[in-house]
Amino acid sequence: MRTAVITPTAGRHGHLTLQQAGLAAGSCPPEQYVVVSMDDPGLNAVLTGRRPTATIVDCPVRNGKLPLARARNLGAAHALKHGAELLVFLDVDCIPGERLLERYTQVARDLAHHRSLLCGTVAYLPPPDPTGYRLADLPTLAEPHPDRPAPAPGETRDGTDHTLFWSLSFALTADTWHAVGGFCEEYEGYGGEDTDYGQRARTAGVRLTWVGGAPAFHQYHPVSSPPVGHLDDILRNAEIFRSHWGWWPMKGWLDAFADRGLIRWNRSAARWEHAPAAGADATTANPGE
Repeated sequence: MRTAVITPTAGRHGHLTLQQAGLAAGSCPPEQYVVVSMDDPGLNAVLTGRRPTATIVDCPVRNGKLPLARARNLGAAHALKHGAELLVFLDVDCIPGERLLERYTQVARDLAHHRSLLCGTVAYLPPPDPTGYRLADLPTLAEPHPDRPAPAPGETRDGTDHTLFWSLSFALTADTWHAVGGFCEEYEGYGGEDTDYGQRARTAGVRLTWVGGAPAFHQYHPVSSPPVGHLDDILRNAEIFRSHWGWWPMKGWLDAFADRGLIRWNRSAARWEHAPAAGADATTANPGE
């Protein structure tokens, strides 16, 4: 099964270098390594001369918002054009475990007659020590994220809740990719596009399968909780999602923004919106959705 790894990026070159090293050290190197540049002119210098050999696909950025959905679609289109049978998407921050590609390929073969999104575990790493992360140490540094199923190595588990799908690490066959139809490119910036993709898969009759023994390790970087710096993107993308599916995603973040007085629920319009300036009418109510 010809495998392509697809990674969109805009910066995070140190993280990308370690991802590439993880792929090179794996038990089953990919036939293609497609790195999608979202206005990242320095990528060639980062990737050249290292294994696996990377192909850079350009994805221009419009309006300053990272087009992650469009970048994944462009990466998939390139991989499929060049013969990929299994698409593996990795976030730029994710280092693949030694057997990640081997396990995704094995499970894809086992489930050849069932369209499915294959999702491995993701462990969030602590900050590295001054010498950086060592590939051999990664499994000892963090456990899989507790909010997602974590089957034992060699096992799989059927998923019953497509809202748990996330795009940090997942794989699917070319046939499944065509059945779902790619990521919705209305989403730009931070948040929502992978939750939308999970729902697109559900409505297409595509299963969700959690794969043991296919770990990815998410490299540390500073974050804010809730991600206030991405409030505009989250608010916009949440409304796009609501227009498609009839319910609000990212509810925890929306509630946290409301608790901080940054957004409010507009009863008459039945939508979240920016909170008014101090002194204006700021009556809020949670929609309970």
